[in-house]
Amino acid sequence: MNHNRFNDFSRRLAVSKADPLKLDSMLCFAVYAAGHAFTRFYKPRLDALGLTYPQYLAFLVLWEADGLTVKALGEKLFLDSGTITPLIKRLEARSLVRRQRDEQDERLVRIFLTEEGQAMRAKALAVPLAVGSALGVGMDEAAVLRESLHQLRERLDASSAL
Repeated sequence: MNHNRFNDFSRRLAVSKADPLKLDSMLCFAVYAAGHAFTRFYKPRLDALGLTYPQYLAFLVLWEADGLTVKALGEKLFLDSGTITPLIKRLEARSLVRRQRDEQDERLVRIFLTEEGQAMRAKALAVPLAVGSALGVGMDEAAVLRESLHQLRERLDASSAL
């Protein structure tokens, strides 16, 4: 979806003959239903890794930047400390990550992958490959869709802050 089409969405909806209160007319429901479809798709693949979806997302972030603070990890995943801390504790209990106080500021707790947590990356590579195969779209088309969804989230966040 290009920027012009997205910007014109509300104008087109207003002049559309479709009933804006029909479930199938709701963009939010389409995103919600797609989210559920992703959850159903991911579940057996993540079960094979012994991970929940939020744990998988935490690994994606830590594989990019090991040693993040708990706060930074939560911000990256849009999760509050009440959600991210128990998630990290469960991964630590499985020896996949370790928590360590920051040497310069002991108020901060950093999360580091263990060797086993780092090794999980090789097993997890099958997950995005399966998603790509199931979607049947090329990387360029997937990137456009992902960018449209990022823009959607950013605009909704900006609008809700008003």
